[in-house]
Amino acid sequence: MNTLFLSLSFILAGGLVALLLSRYFTLMKLAAIVTISAGCLIGLSSSLFRLFGSSTAATASWDWMHIFILSFKLDSVSAFFLIPIFVVSPLAVLYSFHYMNNKEKSLRTAVNYFFFAILVASMVLVVLAANIITFALAWEIMSLSSYFLVVYDYQVKANRRAGYLYFIFAQGGAMFLFAAFALIYSYTASFDFVGLAAMPDSVKLIVFLLILTCCGSKAGVMPLHIWLPYAHPAAPSHVSAIMSGVMIKVGIYGIVRFYLLLAPTSVLFGQIIIALGIISGILGVVYAIGKHDIKRLLAYHSVENIGIIMMGLGVGMLGMATGNKTMAAFGFAGGLLHVFNHSLFKSLLFLGAGALIQQTGTAMIDQLGGLMKKMPLTGRSFLVGSISISGLPPFNGFISEFLIYYGAFHGLTPYGVSFFPSALVIISLALIGGLAAACFSKVVGIVFLGEPRNDSYARASEAGMLMVLPQLVLAAACLVIGIWPHYFVQASFQAIPLVADFETTQFMPLMTNIARTAALFLFLFIIIEALRRFLYRGKEITRSGTWGCGFTQPTVRMQYTGTSYADTMTDFFRPFVRIHKKYSGIDKIFPGQTTYSSHVQDIFEIGLNSLVVQPVLYVIGKLRWIQHGNIQLYIGYIIVTIIVLLLFF
Repeated sequence: MNTLFLSLSFILAGGLVALLLSRYFTLMKLAAIVTISAGCLIGLSSSLFRLFGSSTAATASWDWMHIFILSFKLDSVSAFFLIPIFVVSPLAVLYSFHYMNNKEKSLRTAVNYFFFAILVASMVLVVLAANIITFALAWEIMSLSSYFLVVYDYQVKANRRAGYLYFIFAQGGAMFLFAAFALIYSYTASFDFVGLAAMPDSVKLIVFLLILTCCGSKAGVMPLHIWLPYAHPAAPSHVSAIMSGVMIKVGIYGIVRFYLLLAPTSVLFGQIIIALGIISGILGVVYAIGKHDIKRLLAYHSVENIGIIMMGLGVGMLGMATGNKTMAAFGFAGGLLHVFNHSLFKSLLFLGAGALIQQTGTAMIDQLGGLMKKMPLTGRSFLVGSISISGLPPFNGFISEFLIYYGAFHGLTPYGVSFFPSALVIISLALIGGLAAACFSKVVGIVFLGEPRNDSYARASEAGMLMVLPQLVLAAACLVIGIWPHYFVQASFQAIPLVADFETTQFMPLMTNIARTAALFLFLFIIIEALRRFLYRGKEITRSGTWGCGFTQPTVRMQYTGTSYADTMTDFFRPFVRIHKKYSGIDKIFPGQTTYSSHVQDIFEIGLNSLVVQPVLYVIGKLRWIQHGNIQLYIGYIIVTIIVLLLFF
């Protein structure tokens, strides 16, 4: 535990150093990056030792202001969730060296490093929190620090709006967290996380639903996801990588932690989680297909993958409630491994998107093209992330989804309460995987293949080496887990105490065969590529245009767009997807210029606006007469309030 506090000291020192050296732009960035990265590496070593070495939980506590006790605990669950924090954070901060290259924003950049360090430290503290006060305090610090990171480019109105929306959801979720803690304290009379399992079952369900609302909002579970597609495009790309790759997993940690503390026996808990996971997974990827902004598309894929994680956890909870330990073990293991896998490939994709935006000046997919030739390392890394997030072998996304499949298939017991939810999970995972592959074939095909759609984008070049290196490391990690998954699968089994003693000897040979198949596939790919290069060595290779479909002078405007590619798929999911189309039509033999555009709207955002936002604004508008600027009446309000309170209390 002392090692972890040492790592936090380094991380926070990195943020302070950035502020102190804000006048020296390059030195400031170097000092912050080195110090924060050193702290993360120290924390990573401590977390790995706890997960694979020590079997006892480490604890620590501090007296805060002689009023409250701040308690911390490092167990297997905490250690597992700390690993993605300490892996992704140093890569993201390294990426920022070339990404944040505007010397005119030196002070703002220093402030960004400061809040970045606070965000990383607060996420660690949330995962280590062992009582109500510590958890609530760290949770609020995490929400506030991430808000300041989102509004980095505060001069842009859309970014300010995104920050406000995120702040509202963060603080609204915190209200449900405080309500859950108040209910817990009323039954346990203690700030410690003890006695929760002894509460009545009805109270456990209420507490879990309150926690689920708070943590689900942070994780981006539908319908509490609305802030994600606004906050991620507004934030700098290395911040988007941290928020999507790591921070939303802290919400998942909260759900897992309080489920373990409550130790419920009802199947309703697992059924609720599975239902939310299916909705988030399917609709998340459907909305992603229809988006034109690459960072907004990736944000909806975060919702999709949170849905996959929730399905895995739901399968695990249902297995525990029904006494099906195989189902429980593989459900939890698959969900937790997907937490780690998603932190890798989603961070990779956001870092790749940031490099694209920096080099081309746009985030609109339909305005890009042919960038694989201009940015080969970024393009190939992005391709690895795309295959991984689609759940295809031989990369890591396939491994974690396979574990969830395996657990769900073990829930298909005839006449059992787990049969229908397990069948829905299997069908949903298959549908999500197909749609994700379709979505990223759109992104890779339009952005990296074909020809540039604008001359200015044709001048793009590879990003700075310190932006490319983190992408290569993450891409390599995705491949390593896909080919050698044994240690990572074992770690996911060991993370949950409920199934830590589950015997995996019968499953590991299957995992070995999968790994060997993936390695064989990769080996054949390398052999074929090497053979191709050898056979074409010294031969003259000519280049010519592809078949123009009868057009003698084809132009880049004749290439497929993301809109045309996705149109059929988004249309299929109506009325869950609201689509607005504008088409001028062709009504002449020799038509003039024709325009077509489509915009996909989130039905949950529409519902929130019409059912909550507009009524609240209407009521507030009717109450504006109370605030009229008359100081005497304001004093009168205070006096009347005090009198009323005295009469009642």
